[in-house]
Amino acid sequence: MIQIAIKGRNVFKSVGYKYMSLTSPEKYLCGIRFSREKGKMYETSDRFALKGTTTIGVVCRDGVILASDTRVTMGTFVAHKRGKKIYKIDDHLAMTISGAVADAQRTVDILKANAQLYKLNTGRPMPVSSAARLIANLFFSARLAPMIAQILVGGVDGTGSHVFSLDPFGSLTEEKCVATGSGSPVAYGVLEDKYKEDTMIKDMLSVVVRAVDSAMKRDSASGDSFDVAVIEEKGFRELSEEEKKGVLGGP
Repeated sequence: MIQIAIKGRNVFKSVGYKYMSLTSPEKYLCGIRFSREKGKMYETSDRFALKGTTTIGVVCRDGVILASDTRVTMGTFVAHKRGKKIYKIDDHLAMTISGAVADAQRTVDILKANAQLYKLNTGRPMPVSSAARLIANLFFSARLAPMIAQILVGGVDGTGSHVFSLDPFGSLTEEKCVATGSGSPVAYGVLEDKYKEDTMIKDMLSVVVRAVDSAMKRDSASGDSFDVAVIEEKGFRELSEEEKKGVLGGP
């Protein structure tokens, strides 16, 4: 969601980020300037933070829907048209990513490993809130040199269906309906109008697909295609291309 471009030569591919290493004594990360000389943080101008990506998480009566576009950008350059932004963590748990690819993928790997260790140690799946808290602790512990990623964690456990939103500094909020990225204002225009709590997945799918499709049409940093995943009591599944076309109403 954030572009960092001040000085430096090494450019890393990102999901919604253009991330450049810096050769000056100051580092610009996530819209905050870290000064080595004074040891303090200063706010920087918004011109150093350009956003991208659209991800959506919605809680339904019988499960959770996660959706995202597939465009991967480096500033204004489209680096990849079919980037994966929804990851299965366990049969009952998944997450969406945006941010620097390395940081986001490391977060996915850490959560996958810990979810499996939790299941081996306790004999039961990791609760969704515990998975979200693990990532929040990971991000908070690295807050002085932040993991450049914004995460949605969604799933179903013994307490019901849950979606949690996390920022790069470890802030954690539980949401019923949430969108992130530069396409989120457009997506929220659809979600705020059409989303209703306690709705079945089959009735909410068209709303989520319309929201991400609208964001792709109006946000240049989101686009190309989209992925949708559903998590129910019986497990995790991603919609096929035929299912997505059917929900969107395409040919």
